[in-house]
Formats: sequence, structure tokens, C-alpha cells
Amino acid sequence: MPSAQPSLFSRLRFGLMRRLLYVWARSESIGNPLAKVAPTNAEPILYVLPGRSFSDLLVLEQECSRAGLPRPILPPGGALKEESAYFHLTSELAWSGRPDPRKRSPRLLRALTAVELRVTPDVKIVPVSVFWGLSPDAESSPLKLLFAHNWGVGGKLRKLLAILVHGRKIRVSFGEPLSLRELTDENLGHNRNLRKVSRLLRVHFKHQRGAVVGPDLSHRRTLLKGLMHGPLVREAIAREAAEQNISEERARQRAARYADEIASDFTYSIIRFLEIVLSWFWNKLYDGVKVNNLENVQDIARGNEIIYVPCHRSHIDYLLLSYLLVRSSLTPPHIAAGINLNMPVIGSILRRGGAFFMRRSFRGNQLYTAVFNEYLHTLFSRGFPVEYFIEGGRSRTGRLLDPKTGMLAITLRSYLRSSRRPIVFMPVYIGYERVLEGRTYLGELRGKEKKKESFFDLFRVLSALKLRFGEVALNFGSPVALNDFLDQQQPGWREQRGAPEYKPDWLTDATNQLARTLGGAINAAADANPVNLVALVMLSTRRLALDEATLTRTLNTFTGLLGDVPYSANVTLPALAGAEQISHVEAMGMIGRQSDALGEILFLDEPQAVLMTWYRNNILHLVALPALIACLFLNNPRMKREQIERLVSALYPYLQGELFLHWREEELPEIINRYVDGLIGRGLLREENEQIHRPDTASGEFVLLTLLARSIIQMLERFYMAAALLLNNPNGSLTAEQLEGLCTVMAQRLSILHGLNAPEFFDKTLFRQFIQRLQAFEVLSTDSEGRLHYQPELEDIAENTAKRVLSAEIRLSIRQVARSAG
Repeated sequence: MPSAQPSLFSRLRFGLMRRLLYVWARSESIGNPLAKVAPTNAEPILYVLPGRSFSDLLVLEQECSRAGLPRPILPPGGALKEESAYFHLTSELAWSGRPDPRKRSPRLLRALTAVELRVTPDVKIVPVSVFWGLSPDAESSPLKLLFAHNWGVGGKLRKLLAILVHGRKIRVSFGEPLSLRELTDENLGHNRNLRKVSRLLRVHFKHQRGAVVGPDLSHRRTLLKGLMHGPLVREAIAREAAEQNISEERARQRAARYADEIASDFTYSIIRFLEIVLSWFWNKLYDGVKVNNLENVQDIARGNEIIYVPCHRSHIDYLLLSYLLVRSSLTPPHIAAGINLNMPVIGSILRRGGAFFMRRSFRGNQLYTAVFNEYLHTLFSRGFPVEYFIEGGRSRTGRLLDPKTGMLAITLRSYLRSSRRPIVFMPVYIGYERVLEGRTYLGELRGKEKKKESFFDLFRVLSALKLRFGEVALNFGSPVALNDFLDQQQPGWREQRGAPEYKPDWLTDATNQLARTLGGAINAAADANPVNLVALVMLSTRRLALDEATLTRTLNTFTGLLGDVPYSANVTLPALAGAEQISHVEAMGMIGRQSDALGEILFLDEPQAVLMTWYRNNILHLVALPALIACLFLNNPRMKREQIERLVSALYPYLQGELFLHWREEELPEIINRYVDGLIGRGLLREENEQIHRPDTASGEFVLLTLLARSIIQMLERFYMAAALLLNNPNGSLTAEQLEGLCTVMAQRLSILHGLNAPEFFDKTLFRQFIQRLQAFEVLSTDSEGRLHYQPELEDIAENTAKRVLSAEIRLSIRQVARSAG
């Protein structure tokens, strides 16, 4: 039995060596070690390092001391009589660095025996990985790359050089503790217990290294050559040669050009260069970059193929995400970028930073389609993280756009074909207090044509740096595991895998449902910032102006309601009170102030009001349900909860379709009642005699209720417009295109008559999507000539439901315009 305490000389020598190392070295822990390792006196802790390394042990000692964890060089305590609380999974031969699998740690053997014989209740094994230097995809010099922590082996000489080269960039990852008691309770026997714990630790270290360092990178030329041998590409080459009457060699050259056009060229020096440049850029541009829910990614980074699916609000979305992943010790993804960004200089930098380029449409070009599909399948198969935007392009309205399902369909077909690791989608919400393209979006919101990207946009971006951009938030949502999704959508799908060209009948429906699920998950990770909330309130006023006291109270009430009834666990809210939110937005120059004898008035001028619709739409989904409930009480002094549930449930599918609300219909009754209780708690409603009452119409609470209701009233008015036009024309007389055009003209007319300064009110795309949702819900059907036929339910939605939520004035105005249009 070893002595219970290390000798005083050993401890002094170890302490001296640690101090000498940290004269030069600097280390940090990935995440919060205390969140994973919760030490107790009854359960000794043993740390395990993957291989024998004195320098790694010195770093572990430093990080444990800093975090307040039990120190590895001291006895673990309890009934486990060991002189130190660490061991190595394998022994390394001194100069070759090769592990010797025949040797087992005596300390592990003794700990396992002690638990099996119940000498100690349990022993927790904590795996620890120490990474010297950034991962290869973030280093710049060849010397640093040579000695960075990668997938190669190395001995003492290499570790010494790594200390000199990378000693100031050391990262330590603490894994989830492994309970030896839980393992021995399986009654596998001593030898099998030992093999199992060794296997679990090996798998952990492999996955952890893959999550931080990334998969092994092959040379780009090797990867492109491999694409030409893929079964889909070989078939497409033969088909291209036959259809175009050219030789197979020429068709193969054409395929090679497509591959070269598409493929990224991940270059370590560019990643490191971008990290340095972007560090300066973010500090120059923003007051801060907040990262929330990072643990959602860290929990799935090991052992899974991650596909990041962010919302797309700005060109810097992908730069920001990749930068923060690198800074968080996670592998940056390969990013799908539009071919329009493959411009001189910028395109080359993006390609070396991990971007792969895709054409806007593959239609009619089977060879290009095959090459692109094979390239994406190669990325998935090799375990590279991938990022793409399911919206297709940037949102000019500020709301999540209807998904473009092409990339999702390719992903599903690749996964059904073959896969080495489970695919997990990671929704990401990126929220800006001031978007970099604000001026461009302002022009487009006013009706200007979308401007094509060019190299000179870079200089326009630099000229905007004199503005204040506030903070930006990057929120990770709840992961969506593809296996679980497919099990739910199509049980038995695993038995149908394997063929490269396999495209089951259910794929299209599953892809569309996956797109809606991911859209809901992105919105469920939203960040509500002061600019969003001020925009939400100010755009709900009739004259785009409000006195400061009312605005302050409204902001406090809305923020409090969002906190009382959280939209989801991943949503984040500002820590500022209402008055501080106003000061913050005013300091950014996004709201005006006017003083008179009665006090202070805050207002939006015309350009501010138009652009503020973009920021309001970022979070409109967060208030959609309470706002719809509030709408019911503008025209109704009292209602029963059952009535509220029925009316809200009737309109919910249409709100859900436009705003990507994430609740399932079976969850609605509980959610509706929670929001009713939340409104009661904030004084905006009251409950008496089993009925819900609105506040007195002369009260301040009714003003707040009205402002909340008006946040979505325009959306409900658009719904009513489409329904009124259909009902005012003979059934089956309009096509979808005609109805869409009439809706747009009607909305433009009403915006003039009622002074609505909201370009999205007559956005043709929103009307088109609403018509498509009516068709999806089978309220509308299309005959062989493309004419629309409506079901009786449409009249109920249009008249009975609308009567409850829209004022008599607006309903009369819409019906009058509909009659003149008919």
C-alpha cells in the first residue's frame, strides 16, 4: 500500500516546477470546471490524463488550484489511501510518444478494487485533456502548427518545444466525472469493469480532442480528387458525356471545375489572421459580444456531426459565429456561402476561412448537383462541422424568412445514404442592436431594388464604424438530433438506408417539417435587447410618439411579462430597467426627444420608424400570443377562459406559420392560460366571477394593453384582407397570383388612408405565404385551372373571429375596399 502523503521534498519540487513553468505559461479552463466536478468528502476524486506528461500534470495542478478543486498531487481523501489523486490512462515510451496498451495504472486498479470491495462508497474519475496551443485551424506559423496539439503523436522533445511555442495558449478541458460505483453495480466482474472504464475514457478523450482540434484535415487536392470517384459523380459524368455528346474525359474536367469552384480551402494562417482582425473589429464595432447557452454546444460537440443553422440578418453572421467558436475552443465550421460572395479578394479570404460556395439554383445542371452533393457528403462523413442558413438569404424584414429546404434535403439524403456519426442541428440566434447593413435595409424597406454585393462594400462598412452599434448577442438554442426527429417522423427509416440515390416518398414532407422545427428552435433562442423593445412599443403608437413616463412604464411591463412567462429557456432579456433602456437607445441615436411644458416626449422620425420595423420584427414572435390575447379585449370587456382558448387556437396556426412559434397545438391551452395569468399579474387584465375582465378604458393599464395588442394588429389585418377579398368574389374566380396582387393593392391603399408607415404591411411575400398556409390547412384548394376555392371555415375565421380582434372601423374599411376591388 503506498504512503498516504507525498514527501515534503516531492511537493516542494513540484511546486517549484509549476512556478517555473508559469513564468512563461498561461492556461485557462474550457467552460466552468466546478459545474462538472462537485467534490465531496465521501467520494474521492481521481483525475485521469490521457498520457504520461509531467507538464500536463503541472497545468492540471494550476487549474485545480485556481478553480478551488481538489489538487491532483494531494491524497484524494476518504478511505482511498493514495499519495496523489491522479493517474494516466496510458504510459508513453519516452521519445516515440507511442502508448503502451499493456500497462494499466496501478492507482486505477486499486481504486476499482476498493469500490468493488466497498472499502469506499464510490470514486469519481474525472478525465482531463490539456491542449497546447490553438487547434491547427487557428495557428499561423508553420513552426506553431508543427507543435500544436493535433492528431499526431509526440514525445518529450516535442512537448518541450510545444511548451516554448504554445505555452501561452494552454487550454484545459474537464470532462464529466465517471462513477466507479455505477460501473461496478452492473456486476460485470473485475476484468470487464477495468476494460469498460478504460474504453469509456479512451472514447471520451478521442471525442474531446475531435471537438477542440477538429477532424484531421486532408489536402484540398486530395479531397477534390476523391470527389471524382464518388458514385453519384461517376454516374453524372457518364450521363453528361452522353447527353452533351462529349468525351467522358471532358465531362470529368467539367466536374473538376465545378468541384474547384465549390470547395473551401481551409487555411490555418487565414483562420489565425481572421481571429486577430475580427478581435479588433468586434472591439471597435460593438460595446460587447454576449454568448449565451454555450453549454448547449459543448454538450454535443463530442461524438456528433454538428450542423449550425443560424438566422441570417447580416453578412457578418458567419464571421461572428466562427470567431466565437474558435474563441470558445470549438472547431469552426465549413460555411455554405452564395456564389455572389466569391468576388475578388474577399472570396479568396472567405474560402480559406472555411467557406464553400454554391450557386443560387442547381436546376437543370445534374453534373453540378452531383458534385455539390458529393462534396457535402464528404464533409459530413469526415466529421467536419458545417454551417448553412435555412433562410437562403439575409432577412430584409427582420423576421425569420420561410426556409429554403435545398440544403436540408441534401443533408437528409446524405445521412440516409451513410453516416459515421449522428447529425445534430444547432440553432443559433444572432441579435444586433444596430445591424451593419441598416442603411441598405432602409432603402430596401422603402421599396428600392436589392443591391448586388461588391468589393467596394468593404469600404462602405469601414465608413460606418463611426456609428455606435451597441451590443450583439449570440444565443445557442436547443439542439435537434436528426435521429430523434426521423424516429418521430418516419419510424423504421433505418432499415431503408444505404443507396446513394435513395430518395423515399416521405423525404419532402420530412424536410419541410424539419425546416419548420429548426425555424421554431432559432426563434426560441431569441435575444430581446433595448432597441427591439423600444421599437416594439413606439411602433404600436398611433403617431410614433409617447411621453417618457408612459414609455418607461410600458418597457418595464413588457420586459417583466417576458420574464414572468418565458417564451423558452434559451431566450435572453435585457438587465436594464425601462428608463435605462430609453437612455441606451437614445445614446445610439435611434430615437428622438422633444421637450415641452408638460414634460419629455420620445418620438421616431420617418427613417427611424421604417428601420425600427426591422428591429421590432426580430422579437415579434415573443409577444405574439399575449398580444393576440390583448387584442381580444380591445372590443370585448370580458371573456371566459374557454372563449379565449377557442379564439386564440383558431388563429394560432396562421401566427405560427408566419412567426415560427414553437408550441405544438396540444400545448396551447396551458400556454394560453399561463399568459392570461401573466397579464393578470401585471395588472393588464383582472379575473372576477370566473371571467377575465379588461381594465377600465380610462386607466393607464388599458393604454398598456392597447399598445401590446397593436404590436400584431397589422398581421391580423392582413389575414382579414385576404379572407375578405376571397369572400367578396365568387368562389373559384381568383387565382393565387390574382389574390396576391389584390391584397397588395388593398394594403397600399389602406396604409395611405390610415397613415400606416410600415412597408411590410403591403409586402407581397407575406400575402403569398399566407395564401400558401390557407392551402396547406385545406381552407383553400386549387382546381385544374389554378383557381382558388374556399371552404366554409374561411367565413368563420374572417367574420366571427375577426369580429373579436379587429375594430369595427378597420373591418368596415377593409370590406369597402374589397367590394371596390371586386
